[in-house]
Amino acid sequence: MVSRKTLAGAVAVVGLLVSAQGANALSIKEALAATYQNNPTLNASRAQLRATDEGVPQALAGWRPTITASGRYGYSWENQRGTYFEHANYAASISVTQPLFRGFRTVNSTRQAESIVRAQREDLRVAEQNALFQAATSYMDVIRDTALVSLRRSDLKFQEEQVRASKDRFNVGEGTRTDVSQAESGRARAQSALNTSLANLNTSRAIFRQVIGIDPKNLSARTNVTSLLPKTVSSAISIGQEEHPSIQSSLFMVDAAQFAVKTAQGVLLPSADLLGEASLTDSNATGNLGPESRSATIYGRVTIPIYQSGSEYSAVRQAKEDLGRTEILVDVSRDSIRAQAISSWGQLNASIASITAAEAQVAAARLALEGVIEEQRVGQRTTLDVLDTQSDLVDARVTLVTAQRDRVVAAYQVLSSIGRLDYDNLGLSGARYDPTEHYRLVRDKWIGLRTPDGR
Repeated sequence: MVSRKTLAGAVAVVGLLVSAQGANALSIKEALAATYQNNPTLNASRAQLRATDEGVPQALAGWRPTITASGRYGYSWENQRGTYFEHANYAASISVTQPLFRGFRTVNSTRQAESIVRAQREDLRVAEQNALFQAATSYMDVIRDTALVSLRRSDLKFQEEQVRASKDRFNVGEGTRTDVSQAESGRARAQSALNTSLANLNTSRAIFRQVIGIDPKNLSARTNVTSLLPKTVSSAISIGQEEHPSIQSSLFMVDAAQFAVKTAQGVLLPSADLLGEASLTDSNATGNLGPESRSATIYGRVTIPIYQSGSEYSAVRQAKEDLGRTEILVDVSRDSIRAQAISSWGQLNASIASITAAEAQVAAARLALEGVIEEQRVGQRTTLDVLDTQSDLVDARVTLVTAQRDRVVAAYQVLSSIGRLDYDNLGLSGARYDPTEHYRLVRDKWIGLRTPDGR
């Protein structure tokens, strides 16, 4: 017969989701900190922001002079009425062009680039939230699948004892071959379910390694994430509308589009430049010193565009259409974040309700199984009754384990939907990435091929 000790051990499996795994457990907060430092997708987003930073010094270059130098050297031969001449001639020049007025294009393109940088910083915050949410999800998936593997192993042990008990009853004439076959079928089902759970666990562990950058060992599901959540769904919606980086990014892109329109319009305005040039030419004939000349000029130039094939007007219209598109995308972002907040809040409440129901279901199914086993002993129940009741208990435990996982994941999803799943709000350890550091280093650079980190 199946012992009560076996049943008690099976029930304890569910506790894997709510108990610490020892003093050396890797907490979910530590896993999120490792993700913040190691996640390759997140690091790629940071590199993208650094590349976007370079748009500002490129725009500021409109204020700076352009300096070019040129030179030539060569020979020429000439025959004049039988007299042969050979000339070695060379010339060198240097020119400087200093923009004075470009139809406000430099001002507006700089502001456009700055707005794009701000938008990209918000996009980086989105990438951080996505990476941290993926990490939290993969962390809980490993814990869930580990618990399910333990549950399936406990179920397999139960089924093996059921097979042994059925054979013992058959050998003493108290059971039938059908009872044995039913028990063996239950054992095969439990073995198949265990194999599936092991495969799912291996997949979850691989995703954990991909997202977090370390192997999952001694995980603990203890977390204080619920203390970071707003009290009501209306508060979550309000916070998300005010703080979510997706909305902030779309607003900055509207600013960038407005400056893009002004930049395009600047092509229609006059421009003024200050130009300077110095040159040296010399020609040496064979046996004689040829003429040498030096010159230097400086002058101002005003250019008034009249008609430039019409492309400039098309560019202005195009920029205005792009501005309208970015304004629409603000509303799209607001609606999307609102939907995410409501959805994640609903999933959180549903998972909490599911845990309560599943706990009651587990308790009832466990008592039912104990009763059916006792009734089987006195011949009032069949082996099939025991297997069916055991299947109900296993299903209830699977539901409970899954609901406990879903509750934690939903809490992190709520935090992500309001824009607060980040380094500061989570209180993560390790160095915090400063998105403005690279910007400050490159904004006013006039020259240099190396990046601030030495590449």
